[in-house]
Amino acid sequence: MKTNVRYEQFVIKADGKLTGTVRVPGDKSISHRSVMFSSIAKGTSQIRGWLAAGDTEATLGAMQALGVQVERHDANTLTVHGGQLTESSEPLDLVNAGTGIRLLAGIMVGQDFSSVLDGSSQLRRRPMKRITAPLGMMDADIRATNGSAPMHVTPSQIKGITYDMPVASGQVKSCVLLAGLYADSPTTVIEPGPSRDHTEVMLSAMGATITREGSAVTIQPTNNLNPIDITVPGDFSSAAFLITAACIVPESDLIIEGVNLNPTRTGLLDVLLEMGADITVTETGAEAGEPVGDIHIKTSQLNGIEIGGDVVVRMIDEFPVLMVAALCADGDTVVRDAKELRVKETDRIAVMAQELRKLGADIEEREDGFRIFGKQTLSGATVDGHDDHRIAMSMTVAGLISQNETVVTDAACAGDSFPGFAELLIETGASLVTG
Repeated sequence: MKTNVRYEQFVIKADGKLTGTVRVPGDKSISHRSVMFSSIAKGTSQIRGWLAAGDTEATLGAMQALGVQVERHDANTLTVHGGQLTESSEPLDLVNAGTGIRLLAGIMVGQDFSSVLDGSSQLRRRPMKRITAPLGMMDADIRATNGSAPMHVTPSQIKGITYDMPVASGQVKSCVLLAGLYADSPTTVIEPGPSRDHTEVMLSAMGATITREGSAVTIQPTNNLNPIDITVPGDFSSAAFLITAACIVPESDLIIEGVNLNPTRTGLLDVLLEMGADITVTETGAEAGEPVGDIHIKTSQLNGIEIGGDVVVRMIDEFPVLMVAALCADGDTVVRDAKELRVKETDRIAVMAQELRKLGADIEEREDGFRIFGKQTLSGATVDGHDDHRIAMSMTVAGLISQNETVVTDAACAGDSFPGFAELLIETGASLVTG
C-alpha cells in the first residue's frame, strides 16, 4: 500500500461497512519530539515507526538545516547523530507544523547562535505570543512578527522561572521545559489542567531530571541528554477518525492495533463511551514509555452529552470528528471550554460548522464550543478541507454517513498527519475514490 501519495480530493459514498484489523501510522507528537530531542542528545539515537508525514518531515528538515546528521533506512526508520547544533544560513522552515515551530523555539533560545523560525502562510497566522511571553520571562531574546512567525532568536542567557500557564497546552509546556534545559536554574510549569506529557516522558527517559508535584512540573538544567532507542506507537489522533467512523457507519466491526493509549490523549474514548459507544480497549504493553493497546469498535447507538472541563484538552484535536459523531447521536451534544479550537490550523469551530452545514447539518456555534442538534440526516455535497488535515479527514468521515455522494476538495493536507488515510479507509471497506 502506498502511503506517501497526496490526493487532491476524496469522493465518498455511504455504502460500505468498516471491518477488519488495521494499524495506523506512528504518533505525530512523539515523532516530532524524537527527532528534536535526539538531535540535541549526546550520541546516536535509533527511531523506528517514525511518522513520515508533512508536519514531521518539516521538523526533520529543520533539524537537518541545523547540521544534524540523519540516516534514513526507510521512510519510518531513522538513525539520528545528535550533539551540537550549528547555525543555519536560511530561516528554519517548519511549513505547517505548529508543534514543530513551538517546541523548536524552546530549543533555539538556548543556542549560542541566532536563528529565524518561519513557515507557511497558514503557520504565520497561528498565535506565537503564548510561547514568546514565557520565553521572554526567561530572558530569551525572541521576537515574533505581529505575534506570529517568523520569529527571530538572538543568543541570551536563559534564566529559570516558575510559569503559571493561563491555558493548558502541551505545546506551551514543552516549549518552556525545553528552554529550561538551557537555564541557569530549575524551571517550573504549573498547569491549570492536564495536557500531553510526551515531553516529560521522553526527556526523563533520556536522563533529564523532571519532577511533578500536583499540577507543577519542574525540569533541572542539563546539557547531557542520552540518546534514545524507541519504536513510536500508533497515533491515537489518527485512530480517532477510524474509531468514530466505525461507531457511526452501520454494521461496522473494526480493530485498530498498537495505538498509543497515553491518558493525556484519549479523552475522545472517554467521551464516546459516555455517549454509549461499543468500544473495548485492551492494553498490550508499552512503547517509548507510552502505554499501547488495541481498540475494538462496533457500530453504536450514541446519545448526546455535555462536554467541558479537563477532558477538553485531552481531546482537543478530536473535536472536528466528534462533531460528526454528534450528528448521529440522539439528543443534543453541547461542548464548552474549547476556545483553543479557534486558533488551530483553522478556526475549527467555524470551519467545521460551515462545511457540515453544506451537508445539511444544524449546528449552533458558541465562542468556546458549539451545540449540535442530533440526530440528523446528512446529504452529499462538495466540501473543502481548508488546508487543515483534521478538517479534511473529519469531512471524509461525514461523507461515509451522508446520503448521495460527498466530495472533499483540498484533501492533500490529510498527509500532514495521516499518510495513507484514504487507502486505510478503503482497506476497511469504505466506498472512497481518490483523485
